[in-house]
Amino acid sequence: MSEPRVLVLHNRYRVHGGEERAVDLHLSALVSAGVKHRALMRDSSQVGRVQAATGMLRGGADPDEIGRAARELGATVVHAHNIQPLLGPRALAAGRAAGARTVLHLHNFRLFCAIGVAFRLGEPCFRCHHGRTFPGFVLNCRRSLPEAAVYAAALSHQLGPVLDSVDRFVTPSAYLAGQIARLGVPEDRVEALPHYLPDEAFADSSVAHEGRFALVAGRLSPEKGVDLAIDAATAAGVPLQVAGAGPEEEALRAQAAASGGQVEFLGRLTPERLAVIRRAAAVVLMPSRSDESFGLAALEAMGAGVPVIATRAGALPELVGDERCVERGDADALAARLADLWADPERRRKEGDELIARARGRYSERRFTEQLLAMYESLVASP
Repeated sequence: MSEPRVLVLHNRYRVHGGEERAVDLHLSALVSAGVKHRALMRDSSQVGRVQAATGMLRGGADPDEIGRAARELGATVVHAHNIQPLLGPRALAAGRAAGARTVLHLHNFRLFCAIGVAFRLGEPCFRCHHGRTFPGFVLNCRRSLPEAAVYAAALSHQLGPVLDSVDRFVTPSAYLAGQIARLGVPEDRVEALPHYLPDEAFADSSVAHEGRFALVAGRLSPEKGVDLAIDAATAAGVPLQVAGAGPEEEALRAQAAASGGQVEFLGRLTPERLAVIRRAAAVVLMPSRSDESFGLAALEAMGAGVPVIATRAGALPELVGDERCVERGDADALAARLADLWADPERRRKEGDELIARARGRYSERRFTEQLLAMYESLVASP
């Protein structure tokens, strides 16, 4: 069978995060495997709100560019990540019309949810499903009625064309694969393809026994539960470092100041700087309130040999092991487990080594690439 030729599509977000990192890892795996490919990116930060809304309502902008790119490459597969607002189902249809098989990589709930994270008023929310998006408008989940109206109309209209144009839906976890199927994607077209860590991201051994603080890293928004990390670290008497930025930063700083705990806010860090900070941590906290679709920050901690305490939220138990999780929203349970680990450096070292082994066994680049290429082969070979 001939080698695949892959056109990778992605609409970059205004604020870059874990999905951008996942796309970079996908491209890196294609390079390492010697797969001929091309990446075609669009960037939401380069357009205004009106142009973005127009792209949403039209189902994407300039699909002819995608068709031309697929034909010039001789693409056998068009593999799309985020398609909103500037690619849309029209890009997928253009790839199919050019003779390629199509893959849509779903990193979150954006196919149904106007804000992507399926979270409202402190808990997961799946009111929008099967193209029924009116709740997102009524509840004004975008915090702008015009934007809420655009997303409700566009997502409802687009689900059918997306289902018609996609041969395989890919998710980073078995949890998300199952949830996406419950929300309206045919189960027989969904496949879990977990993210990976590059070889250089794995530590030889854990040094968590030397760690000087607990770390929480991510967007400072309600669904990430950083307030729980502050409460838990204060109760356990453990210094906490907070890496990231977001809409809750001012409130979290006020909470930390009132708590009397040792909390330091580091702001948004480069991946390189964050890796240095992570390696010096005793524990990484993942106190999410929303259903995490994967948890790349947890995987990076695992590879670095740092113990992880997570909540039972979405894919996190699947990723780190249920025994390392507490119930979501339970700051007392989080504090108790943190205090136990903080008091036992040798246990931290042992658990860090166990997580390195778990990450190497389940989330290596070799495993990811083998599964990715097998999927491409089965798609191209299918009638």
